[in-house]
Parts: sequence; structure tokens; C-alpha cells
Amino acid sequence: MTQTPAFDKPKVELHIHLDGAIKPETILYYGKKRGIALPADTAEELQDIIGMDKPTSLPDFLAKFDYYMPVIAGSREAIKRIAYEFVEMKAKEGVVYVEVRYSPHLLANSKVEPIPWDQAEGDLTPDEVVAVVNQGLQEGERDFGVKVRSILCCMRHQPNWSLEVVELCKKYQHQTVVAIDLAGDETIQGSSLFPGHVQAYEEAVRSGIHRTVHAGEAGSAEVVRQAVDTLKTERVGHGYHTLDDEALYTRLRRENLHFEVCPWSSYLTGAWKSDTEHPVVRCPVTEPQGWHQASGGQSHLSLTQEKATRTWGNRGQACTGLSAKLKKGRSSGCDRITRGS
Repeated sequence: MTQTPAFDKPKVELHIHLDGAIKPETILYYGKKRGIALPADTAEELQDIIGMDKPTSLPDFLAKFDYYMPVIAGSREAIKRIAYEFVEMKAKEGVVYVEVRYSPHLLANSKVEPIPWDQAEGDLTPDEVVAVVNQGLQEGERDFGVKVRSILCCMRHQPNWSLEVVELCKKYQHQTVVAIDLAGDETIQGSSLFPGHVQAYEEAVRSGIHRTVHAGEAGSAEVVRQAVDTLKTERVGHGYHTLDDEALYTRLRRENLHFEVCPWSSYLTGAWKSDTEHPVVRCPVTEPQGWHQASGGQSHLSLTQEKATRTWGNRGQACTGLSAKLKKGRSSGCDRITRGS
């Protein structure tokens, strides 16, 4: 299933999840090959089940992964293939630089507690998952000419994984990995302050590992404050509810914090109500470079960034002159808004 590029210009994409950008055909292939039942027999039927075009809650949004992740997790071949095909998809969309994120633990079946997706114990560790993903991304980079970097995710509901995540960031920081992230269900009360996450981010600061955090999507402005003040994040994934706290918004605007905005997925997760003005539109066009500037309508959203996009895979140098037009389209159960964030 190939998506039509939003517009014919080079694009940068900074917020997309690998396990939410898998081709339905690939899911079906490995379901049959591995003998794992799926709720559909064709790519179209599967897309209807795992795809979304109407708003729900963030937990319901994340539940889509339960349908197909058991087919991919634990298989070296499948994991390498989805990484490779991801780069191919980005090339077809006109993306020239992408930072793709994933949880190594959610793709493993060994040395991970608990083993995710009700898998039987196997021999694929989180460490080897990163190595396999890197192989797929690097081969895709070679074959399709897209510059690809990766971000490793801690999961809010599993703080016991987080210290290993930051160690993997350190180990593979010269093999595509550029940052650490905190992802998952933001509605888990106090999850930003779970000791495992805090300790991992403290180690990331000490080790010079770049940091982003999902915050202020389903959660309040206070979750954004915790991400900035406690976890010392350099970028915020989503962050829409920052605008609920004028003082915080003014401060982060002054500090030029970068927000990775995903307008379409914010509609699907219920983070934005369509009968209100989107937070991206509410930001004045004179915002500093860390904010994306947008205008919107009922049928599409346009996202234009006239200054610098803060990327981490170009030795700290910014990419300039980027713009993206986000058209409404189905999301495959992730922050996949089709074009950059």
C-alpha cells in the first residue's frame, strides 16, 4: 500500500513509530509464515481493522498494536524487513531525513520481563533487536538514499526497561541511534516520575544522549513541565496541552523548545477536538524556530517551517527551508501523519 506524497518537495520527518508504519502485506506474510492468527485474510481487510479514521482515546489508539505485533516481535527476519521497508516507504514519500522510533523490548522475546505480546520465550534480546533494526535501516539508507536515524523508546508502563534503553542508546549511538524517548500511555498517573524513567534520563544527560518525551498529548501541561524540568527533554512529542498553561507556554516559547507536532494523529487519539482550533494553528506565525507554523482547514492541514528543524543526525546542524502539507488519511495505529511533524 503506497501513499501519495503530500507535495513534491524534500521532507524531514522527526516523529514516526517503526511498529506503527508496517505494511499490511508484510503483517499478513509473517502471520502465515509463523502460523500466527490474524483477524483478516487480505491487506484491505487488515487495514480496515488496524487503521483509523475516526477519533478515539489514546489507550484505544495504542490497543491497535495488539492485533499485529505478535506477528513481528521475536522474528529477526520480520524486524529487519519492516525496518528496510520503512525506508523504502519514506523514499517514495519524498522524505530525505527521518528519525524513526521504537521500543527494543516490545520486539524482543528474550531477556525482557515481562515478555510482550504473550510470546513464548525465545532468543531475541532487546540488544539484538537494535542491531537487526540498524541493519535494515542502513541497508535501506544505502538502497533508497534516505538519511535515517533512530530513537529508542522507554515505555511508560515498564520503567524497569528504561535503564537498559539508555545503555543501548550509548552502545549504538554511532550506528543510527541518536536519542532516547519516553512513549506509551500518557494517562498512567505519575508515569513521567517513575524512578526507572528518571534514572534513565539522568544517565542520558550525563552521557550526552539526546532526549525527547511524549508529553501533553493525552496528558496535561504538568506532564510537559515534568518532561522539561525532571527528564530534561530537548524536544517534546506532541505537547498540545502546553497551551493550557499560559506561563509554561510563554516560558517554553522563550526557551525555544522544539515540539514534534502530529496534527492528524492528535485528532485520532482525541488529543484535539475537531470542533476547536488546533493548538498548532493557535501558535502565532511569529513563533521561534522550535515551533512548527501551520494553517488548517476541514480537509487538510498545512505545516510550514521556514526556519530550522532541530534534527539530531547531522552533527547538530539544522536542516532549513522545509515545509510539509499534511493531508487527511488513514493512520496505521501510530503517530503516522504521513508527512513529518
